[in-house]
Amino acid sequence: MIAFNYETEFQLKNEENTSKWIQECIKKEGFELGEINYIFCDDEYLHKLNIEFLQHNTLTDIISFDYTLGKLVGGDIFISVQRVEDNAKEFTTSFENELHRVIIHGVLHYMKYKDKTDEEKQIMRSKENEYLKFLDKK
Repeated sequence: MIAFNYETEFQLKNEENTSKWIQECIKKEGFELGEINYIFCDDEYLHKLNIEFLQHNTLTDIISFDYTLGKLVGGDIFISVQRVEDNAKEFTTSFENELHRVIIHGVLHYMKYKDKTDEEKQIMRSKENEYLKFLDKK
């Protein structure tokens, strides 16, 4: 089950299509969907979580709490809509494209993709791009 929750005025345009896309990506990676909660919020909300749980006093676009068990993917993914808007401008892409990149980024972490080293970042970006193209075909 995928649930979309809002701590801000933002609302996804098509929750059903987004949910189906995420599920297809999970299946393509050889995993099963457990329970994923997306929480869309603002910078202030996510900043507080970043300090409280990660001891990072910085702004970020996403924080994910991984509850995956074996091949059963689950967790809570917090996304700052403000950061996504700013990043879309910085990377000269659409808000929707950047939002979908962040949405799938969190799930990729649950499927054991990392982004600490340059090599890991390259693999992660490649997977994000693969699934963004997959979404474009829908």
